[in-house]
Amino acid sequence: MPGFRAFEPMELTFISSFKTGELVAESGTTLLSEGSHSAHLYTLLSGWAFRYKTLPDGRRQILNYMLPGDLVGLQGSVIGEMQHSVEALSPLVLCVFQRDRLNDLFRNHPGLGFDITWLAAQEERMLDDHLLSLGRRTAMERAAYLIAFLYHRAASVGLTSSRNLYLPITQMHVADTLGLSIVHTNKTLRKLADRSLIRWLDRSCEVLDVSGLMELAGWDGPPERRRPLI
Repeated sequence: MPGFRAFEPMELTFISSFKTGELVAESGTTLLSEGSHSAHLYTLLSGWAFRYKTLPDGRRQILNYMLPGDLVGLQGSVIGEMQHSVEALSPLVLCVFQRDRLNDLFRNHPGLGFDITWLAAQEERMLDDHLLSLGRRTAMERAAYLIAFLYHRAASVGLTSSRNLYLPITQMHVADTLGLSIVHTNKTLRKLADRSLIRWLDRSCEVLDVSGLMELAGWDGPPERRRPLI
């Protein structure tokens, strides 16, 4: 894909040996659990997932969404207990890496080490934008930002074959991302639908006017740059 930078030959050889296999997961599968230890990192090859944390009473905050090309399991802690959970939003295919070989990557392939640092910094930048949205945007602006954000993320990895895109999310996912009640979320999404910006279906959202969503949210979209792939 043109959105990803090319590997150097030695990098590709190492990544091929770094990879230990592929994992297929069904929708709803918990890939990583907060508080547990994981021996693996993953690169998402196809499908959608989301990263989240929970309170002791079960309330959930979705932190971010993961799409093809994203490195899964790096955030929170490179070693030790996982500081978050990851769940499959749709059927997934993942590339599996041994976490304990990260030292080899940083020691012998500084270019790939920089790529992992870049991916971590990119995640932090996205979380800054999400925090701004939660803290300062209205409910309707938050919803418009989230849907436009997911649209652009999907477009960057070739998931938009036509003008419209179907996001595999439910209203509960939106509520848990935006920090709203399900009732407030339902009313907010209906307002976006009334403006012909989206069409809400049973378990997905059809994006009708991404430019209108961006204008409503006051968001210019992500910067265009080539991404690394591990």
